[in-house]
Amino acid sequence: MLKTIKKVKKQLVVSSLAVALGLSAVASTAAQAAEHNWRFANLYSRGSAFGEVYESLGKNIETMSNGRIKVQVLYSGEGVGSTGIFGAVKTGLVTMGATFQSLNAGELPAGIVEIGLPGGTDNAAELSTLFHEKGWAPILEKAYGDQGLVWLDPYIQPAVYVISKKQINSIDDFKGMKIRAPGAYGKFLRNLGASPVSLAWGEIYTSLSTGVIDGSIGSNLIDHRDGNHVEVAKYMYKLPLAGAQVLPIIVNKGAWAKLSPDLQAIVKAATTVHAQDQLNKSTLWETQALKEMQAKGLEWSPEPSAADVAAWKAAGANLWDEYAEADKYSKQLIDVLRAEAE
Repeated sequence: MLKTIKKVKKQLVVSSLAVALGLSAVASTAAQAAEHNWRFANLYSRGSAFGEVYESLGKNIETMSNGRIKVQVLYSGEGVGSTGIFGAVKTGLVTMGATFQSLNAGELPAGIVEIGLPGGTDNAAELSTLFHEKGWAPILEKAYGDQGLVWLDPYIQPAVYVISKKQINSIDDFKGMKIRAPGAYGKFLRNLGASPVSLAWGEIYTSLSTGVIDGSIGSNLIDHRDGNHVEVAKYMYKLPLAGAQVLPIIVNKGAWAKLSPDLQAIVKAATTVHAQDQLNKSTLWETQALKEMQAKGLEWSPEPSAADVAAWKAAGANLWDEYAEADKYSKQLIDVLRAEAE
């Protein structure tokens, strides 16, 4: 899968870098004080694997702009909580954000479709084509634009799994369980009889250890590893809720308008590089994370029965219709999906 996506995005990455580095070279004729000071809020705490990738994005913007843009990276809980990133970028409290769309479903319904509805493909090449060639990108640019935001190149993270305090042997075991699962993931699990709870990533460990929740999704397996969730929940259900997640980088529209065209091109190029970096590293980290968690006692659930697999698929079957009715942009995104499925 990784080789395929590299072929799909190679030309985009190379051309973006060429433009940005060329513009940066022009700007490097003399060292300059920062023209723009940005605050960049992300979802993860300091020292986490993905937190370091966001740090790299900030440094790339600084380097490629020859210091004309300075970026202060804010980690989870450092002034802006995970649920507040979307609103903070809208209001300009922070300039740029890496948000988790499921935490702000009421403000931007199309974000739930963007991130990937349960049962979606795990093929990164197909996802990249959906955004860059099949029409999703311009739809999302308009959807975020209506919110006062600039939508930049999204990045792909691996599959979404449920970790739990008790072993889930069959679909019936989900009934009555309190599971941290925002957005469409929560609706999916509700269809299986669970009670979804919306919590920020940093609240998962304590909520599991104190019994506030019985299980949780992560954005991927790496989230569970970095959050030390296996210390308080040692079981993982084998079927993923989604084969992959697609998340954007967003920028306050007012701050974006203050950038010169060359700096806008540089920021776009840096996010393109960031998207490739996320995919490359998360593919490697996912394997490492699983090995580390298994060494600490993580166990997979038994192989799901054919009936459980069928029930799992059925739980997500009605979500397309439900989200298509949420707003015009969600409908446009799902219309594209349906056209591809025909």
